[in-house]
Amino acid sequence: MSQLVHYLSPRRERPFIAVNCAAISETLLESELFGATRKAPSTDAHESRQGKFELASGGTLFLDEIGDLSPGGQAKLLRVLEEKVVVRVGGSRSIHTDARVIAATNQNLAEMVRQKKFRQDLFFRLNVVSLELPPLRERGDDVILLAEHFLDDFCRKARRKRVKLSPEARKRLLTHNWPGNIRELRNLTERLAYLLPGDRIEAEDLAFILPGDDAPAFVSPDLPLAEATDTFQIEYIKKAITRTKGNMSDAAERLGLHRSNLYRKMRQLGMPTAE
Repeated sequence: MSQLVHYLSPRRERPFIAVNCAAISETLLESELFGATRKAPSTDAHESRQGKFELASGGTLFLDEIGDLSPGGQAKLLRVLEEKVVVRVGGSRSIHTDARVIAATNQNLAEMVRQKKFRQDLFFRLNVVSLELPPLRERGDDVILLAEHFLDDFCRKARRKRVKLSPEARKRLLTHNWPGNIRELRNLTERLAYLLPGDRIEAEDLAFILPGDDAPAFVSPDLPLAEATDTFQIEYIKKAITRTKGNMSDAAERLGLHRSNLYRKMRQLGMPTAE
């Protein structure tokens, strides 16, 4: 949404800079946003560098996860928004910035203000024009439209034929709760585009990705990576064999393997083979 606002505005020829506030520690926040002079204290800057506000001047600065900004970071951000000038860490010269700021969060900032976890003055300064997007689980058929859009994009990048959703898979997508919202859907479609052996997504292809009451997750998040990877491969191979009713040649083809390579992989994973 922030990019849409930027590229449909008169500022579209100027920079669009995105910052994940949750990913920046408080000690580095000031230098990241406002820049630093050469060998400034508390930074690793060996030469003067511009901060995100300077880089986005004339364009748009997108502050994602603004609710995770530390109290100290909130105070420094408020000062810049009010005065429209930044001072690099270790410097003394005021630098004007004309960056349009768009902030986003999945938290209730008004409630955080009441709990004194977010500055009230910063909340009012940011809350000029607000747009509340409902979570994905409340957007009905938008889930399917977005899934098909992402699948088209990732299949093109994977240089493969576009995969299609079966009616059962569509129903599964519509009934999922989507705790990870758009990011979860995007990551799901990327995995399917690169890993799905066939050209049609069935409900069972989503079972290990979208766990539910009728489809328990196959891979526990507590497993070590190597063990989780083996577990995933075992379940994936089992499903391919089930879907082809035990025809190993067809299963191997669906998995993008030669029949002999499929048997070799199964033996490596400790799976029984009838070869």
